[in-house]
Amino acid sequence: MGATIRSLGGRSLRAPALHSVVAAVIVGALFLVGTGADPIGAYGSVVSGALGPDGIGPTLTTGTSILGLAVALAIPMRAGLLNLGGDGQLVLGGIAAAATGLYSPLPAPLTVVASLLAGMAAGAAYAALAAVCQNRFGVPLLVSSLLLGYPAMSFASYLARFPLKDDGSSLPQTRRLPDGVELPAFGSSTVTVGLLLVALAAGVFLFADARTATGYEIRMTGLNPRFAVYAGVDKPRLTLRLMALSGAVAGLVGAIGVLSFPYRFIDGSLTAAGHTWTGLTAALLAAAAPIGTAVAALFFAALEVGGLAMERTTEVPRELTQVLQAVVIVFLAARLNLTWRRARKKPSDARVPADTDTKEVSVR
Repeated sequence: MGATIRSLGGRSLRAPALHSVVAAVIVGALFLVGTGADPIGAYGSVVSGALGPDGIGPTLTTGTSILGLAVALAIPMRAGLLNLGGDGQLVLGGIAAAATGLYSPLPAPLTVVASLLAGMAAGAAYAALAAVCQNRFGVPLLVSSLLLGYPAMSFASYLARFPLKDDGSSLPQTRRLPDGVELPAFGSSTVTVGLLLVALAAGVFLFADARTATGYEIRMTGLNPRFAVYAGVDKPRLTLRLMALSGAVAGLVGAIGVLSFPYRFIDGSLTAAGHTWTGLTAALLAAAAPIGTAVAALFFAALEVGGLAMERTTEVPRELTQVLQAVVIVFLAARLNLTWRRARKKPSDARVPADTDTKEVSVR
């Protein structure tokens, strides 16, 4: 048992993601020293601002969106598929939840459930459309998912500005949801039950990945697509299912955003913070592994909230945290590329002595 723990600990310390985070922290410290700032004080304010009594609530609120979107994008990424239409699926889920909440004749608790389901259905259907474009028309998923996001955001913007617009406001936003049509919050904080829903989605992803035959097929497809097809995996069908699940989780995050304060859909509010791309960064950092994706998402949420506290207390701009995120990915990509090159060289190097011995034997 002790040997197993030491083995796991050793692999963790040698993990490329951990090395990338440490390298980014060092580079950030060098930036701070170069500008005359105190790196220890700046990083200390990030930690206290994100995890302190006044920061843990905003961190969990921000983490709800980032974690949900990271899980949404990690689901297809586990099979080697890249969903770049998270913003469109997120926004469609939000506007579907808003429309359901405004016009549902059901009691408030049932309307909340209906709004969440409507958001998931809208996101799933739109993500599945990108998969259909690849399976039926040969449009690469990366291209179809990305380009389909723009009409989705434009359509949601139209609904918020015209049919569902709040006539008493000059902002492009829908009417406020009826009383009671909202997700319960924990105490007086801004953290809602949406955090539990997102955590549940992450838990289901972890269980399916580790304990089901479908999870094995997904991992096998991600490691070697040609072998997976040879083994009998129906890749077009798998792509459709994974994209639908990915869109459903993204739509759920959009619905959670609408059913939380300020309890309405505001044009641009769901995408302005860039949580979709932060979630994609978290999934890339963890190679779409469920636990690693969750940890990376919460790490980036703490960086985002802590960066605001750092700017207030030390006058170091919060953009430093965005630089750290970018440096993490750059170092990770460089390290993985180096590992891949070494892996390619080893077989060729191993064959050289064998070839030489063969020639020597034949000459003799």
